[in-house]
Amino acid sequence: MNNDYCLFCFVTECEYKFISRTGGPQNGTFTAPRLTNPFNHSFMCVYIFFAGPHQKVEVTFLSFNLRGTPPECKHEYLDLYAEVQNPDTTELINSPFGGRFCGSIPPRARISLYRTIAFSFYTDKNDTLPEIFTGKYSFINDSLYQVGTAAPNIPCTFTINASIRRKGSIVSPTYPGAYPKPLSCSFLFLGKSGQRLHLEFRDFDLFSGGPHCPFDSVTVYDGRDNSSAVIGTYCGQHRNLVIYSSQENLYVSFEAIQRSANTQNRGFKGIFEFSESFVKLDFIQKNGGEHIRGTECDQKILSKKESSGFVFSPNYPFPYIPKTVCRYFIYGMQDTQNLERVRLQFVMFDIPKGEKAEKDECGDRYLKIYLKGQEQTDAYDKYDYEMCGENQPEIMISDGPRLVMIFASGDSQGRGFKAKYSFETDYLVPGTAAPEGKCMFSYQSASRKQGDFNSPRFPGNYPSGINCTYTFIATPNEQVAIIFDYFKVRADNANTSIAQYGDENCQEDWLEIYNMYRDGTEVRLGRYCGFTAPGPVESNRGAIGIKLFFRANEKGVYSGFKARYSFETAKPVFGDCGGNISNAEQATGIIQSENFPIKYEAPESGMATKSCHWYLNVKAAHQILINILEFTLEGNPASRGCSAAVLRLWLDMNTYPIEVCGEKPNNDSLLYVSVSNQARISFVVADKSVGMAGFRLSWTEVSVAPSICKEFKCEKSSYCILGKLRCNNISNCGENDLSDEANCVLAESSDWIVIVVTAVSVVGSVILMFTCYICQRRKNRRRRRHTIPSGSVHSYSGHQHVCDELGQRFASVDSV
Repeated sequence: MNNDYCLFCFVTECEYKFISRTGGPQNGTFTAPRLTNPFNHSFMCVYIFFAGPHQKVEVTFLSFNLRGTPPECKHEYLDLYAEVQNPDTTELINSPFGGRFCGSIPPRARISLYRTIAFSFYTDKNDTLPEIFTGKYSFINDSLYQVGTAAPNIPCTFTINASIRRKGSIVSPTYPGAYPKPLSCSFLFLGKSGQRLHLEFRDFDLFSGGPHCPFDSVTVYDGRDNSSAVIGTYCGQHRNLVIYSSQENLYVSFEAIQRSANTQNRGFKGIFEFSESFVKLDFIQKNGGEHIRGTECDQKILSKKESSGFVFSPNYPFPYIPKTVCRYFIYGMQDTQNLERVRLQFVMFDIPKGEKAEKDECGDRYLKIYLKGQEQTDAYDKYDYEMCGENQPEIMISDGPRLVMIFASGDSQGRGFKAKYSFETDYLVPGTAAPEGKCMFSYQSASRKQGDFNSPRFPGNYPSGINCTYTFIATPNEQVAIIFDYFKVRADNANTSIAQYGDENCQEDWLEIYNMYRDGTEVRLGRYCGFTAPGPVESNRGAIGIKLFFRANEKGVYSGFKARYSFETAKPVFGDCGGNISNAEQATGIIQSENFPIKYEAPESGMATKSCHWYLNVKAAHQILINILEFTLEGNPASRGCSAAVLRLWLDMNTYPIEVCGEKPNNDSLLYVSVSNQARISFVVADKSVGMAGFRLSWTEVSVAPSICKEFKCEKSSYCILGKLRCNNISNCGENDLSDEANCVLAESSDWIVIVVTAVSVVGSVILMFTCYICQRRKNRRRRRHTIPSGSVHSYSGHQHVCDELGQRFASVDSV
């Protein structure tokens, strides 16, 4: 445009009109006016573009450099109007406002909602040159925007009837220009019975206010109006957004709300087609699936708790249709109480391989299987199986609650497939699961020598109202070792200040451990709950394995447990140390951990546990008093249990043992009495042990409160013990009863006197014998040299008597 001359434009003061005329040019350019304004008066120019009948106006700015500063745009700006209905410039002020622009960023292209676009240029600068903005305009045919039969006096409401138009395009009313706000449009697609509609948005650009599209949106309804089921609500940017109707009708609504934000989005453009050739959905609905609205043949199958059914290729049992892609979403239950996995077993399979496919590939004809939930991250390129041909696939089990299948038919036909799906309860427990979804798991030494196991769904919370069994079966001459690394089982009624095990403490949820024997009997080792992790466990010699039973009631749940198992060569009956103590004459003794008081050692490398077992047996009608004198083991019975090292005491051979670990306070006593004349003590250390001082305990044969005690009767405990145990420097009477060690000072002194006298006698005897030996040698020597007078003999005899007298004296001393 030239300010001095413009073909088909009129200048009245500062107004520029661009009018479409028959035979005239249908496009052109425009520039800013050339103005001189030395006194900085306010000045405004108006540009108006008038399209002819069945036309729209398209305006595009090529350059833009207005001297105002956004967002206020003072001193120089451009106001845009793209929804002008009345071409009278005096009515421009009543037209919807399309936005104010300044600075260096131009408005996006605009297409008129009706037949007119206008903008006004305002400035109070002293000089204005044409270069501050330039642009081009076109008068375009509006047939693209006549999607169907238009509703009267409404700019963008159409009905598209399949009997008139089977295929065509759909656009927002000002595409590709920025759409105005507010705006409300609708498109009603009416097909024939048996038809479905395919709608594909190839360009989609709406303002995105978040995933719920609270501002501008396109909503697609699977029916005749907005009371029908919603297929989806869309905003933001999309490419190749494809939608299928379930039946013959579809309703599309486009809404843009009024707001001051200066957003400039293009809108949308797409294509549509009515057809009887799209996949019939009866193969989904007749077999318990649910068609996913908006797709050609995608379906979802949701578990009804351990339910089962069949899935089929489209059009089954007839050949499938070419150029079809269907997705199958088979989802098991997943909530706080339920977790399932999917088992898929094919009954029939026939998908011919693509003609151009490589030897080990399927080409464009395949069935892909996803077992790990890849669809959640759109990782459809990371499938687990791609199958084609006629070979029947193997049974597949999902890794979690989701299994997805994608079927692509390519350009050919085939018989397709039929497969049975079944939902199985998934406890997320390693091991061989029992059939029919029961919470039972077995671990065979012949299959695997070591591994992990855990409570259902660990590290998540286990479900309530559940009973689970774990069996560990060893081969002959093997034992099972189990070590717990985590333990947290609900125990509301347990006393948290003490170890939480046993029937009295564990009444809500618990874990029980049993030794299993070949004759079918089971002997319980213990019941555990709370935070008291069981100590390391070894199956008894002669047992075929170990069974664990986990029970949770219907109320609150915790995270459960995690443990390890190991099948190892059977140890001797006494373990790595220990022994059989059954000497009836001994009546008392000391048992201590290996290396005490130096740290006990962890098992040898490659071994899970190290153990020592002592079996005590005293006279009939007597009991065994066990007094733990010194004690320092890893763990804490109340807060974390004894998972690294444990001392077990069987006071009753017919029930489960007491488990002890931690440290013994200096002034406290750890005193136990057996029920009968038998007891067992076991010390077991796990491979994760770091070692501590260990333990030292005494045991004593006692008779509890007899009517007559022929030996020594303890003053406070009333135990009857052997008299010889008195004053043996061991407290044999029990807790707070030191009567067996009282008044032992004199006895100790007499003992010392006997020892001293005995030593003196021995030394005296040796001296006497040596003196006699010297005297005899001197006598013999003199006889050989002289004739000895009788007086001398008498005198020497006197010396010999002296030696005998010394011997008698030492002898008397020796006899004391």
